Amino acid sequence: MPVLPNKPEELAMEETDVLAMHQNPHSLIVWNDEVNTFEWVIDALVEVCKHTHEQAEQCAMIIHTQGKYPVKQGPYEELKPMCDAITDRGIGATIEILPES
Repeated sequence: MPVLPNKPEELAMEETDVLAMHQNPHSLIVWNDEVNTFEWVIDALVEVCKHTHEQAEQCAMIIHTQGKYPVKQGPYEELKPMCDAITDRGIGATIEILPES
């Protein structure tokens, strides 16, 4: 039998964590390649994901050095059109389910 929280604030915090997990259960991953330029990837992130230019530059650098990077989190229905728009530009992108914590 699960142990129930003793204090109302513990219960509220637990409910908030579960709600946040269900609201943003996916990540939009952009993958590095040897074809697309930094500017092309940056422009795509600004246009598609509504990043600032500075955010997009930082993401592009991490993608380049790490091989991939989760550029956006949210529900699948929100990320799917973004993923399609990025891949339509010839940039590798996938949607992954976030691991449960």
